[in-house]
Amino acid sequence: MPELSGEMMKGTVVRNTGSNYMVRLDSGMEIPCRVKGNLRIKGIRTTNPVAVGDIVTVAKAADDADFIVAVEPRRNYIIRRASNLSKESHILASNLDCAALVISLRDPATPTTFIDRFLATAEAYAIPAVIIINKADIYDADDMELAEAMKYLYESIGYGVTVVSALTGEGIGPLRDFLRDKTTLFAGNSGTGKSSLINAIVPGAGLKTGRISDIHHTGTHTTTFSEMVSLPGGGEIIDIPGVRGFGTIDFKPEEVSHYFPEIFKAASGCRYSDCKHTGEPGCAVIPAIERHDIAQSRYASYLSILEELQDSDKYRKPF
Repeated sequence: MPELSGEMMKGTVVRNTGSNYMVRLDSGMEIPCRVKGNLRIKGIRTTNPVAVGDIVTVAKAADDADFIVAVEPRRNYIIRRASNLSKESHILASNLDCAALVISLRDPATPTTFIDRFLATAEAYAIPAVIIINKADIYDADDMELAEAMKYLYESIGYGVTVVSALTGEGIGPLRDFLRDKTTLFAGNSGTGKSSLINAIVPGAGLKTGRISDIHHTGTHTTTFSEMVSLPGGGEIIDIPGVRGFGTIDFKPEEVSHYFPEIFKAASGCRYSDCKHTGEPGCAVIPAIERHDIAQSRYASYLSILEELQDSDKYRKPF
């Protein structure tokens, strides 16, 4: 580790390419940085000690290289299970005002389980979430009926939902107005048109876009690193690489229902406070599902997280 000089500078991490970071200093200048070898954030075990959105202190080394030596306390952050099958998490972004999930109804279709896991994670980290249904230009009447049904479902729970087309510009103006003066995470499956959408919102962003596989109807990974894109009228979008699955982490089985607002609301009528809503006597959630007050798809997503946690707990137990 090179010896650091006394010169310290403050800035915001605007790009993460793995081991290297781009930091926008308070002066507006952007400089490439590395992370000081022993930098770890207390109490958070993650694969990346620094994330896009972090406010950091940068110090210059004797060889004139710049190093991130400290991360200021985060206002918030959102994480997912790391892709290396470990119990570690990966910080997607920090200091957020909103988390936006970009989905598509076909080519490729975004599974409702993926949507609900993302929303549950946003709830767990107290970050307001919205859903952006992209690719309206390729949808037929049946697709638009499904889009309206999804819009009705998630808006009834309390999430904002908008239908847009990055190709035709449908809905882009109102979406741009909503994003103004906010720092918003853009997440989504590969192929949902996330990069094309950001290019439509921010003229000149120039993010790479990819084609959809004709065989598997899945997207190619065009975003290979996390990056902050500034909106012309104020605000930031944090674009992250597309993900195929969304693994939750640090959830306790008894708390999962707290991250599904409509299940949590119905659960107040359960006979037992520790009810898991899987057939216990006096459960108020199951009747709510039967009355269609809770969507079957949402309950299925809830059960999938419980099952994942139980499997994880099984493998943690000693022989």
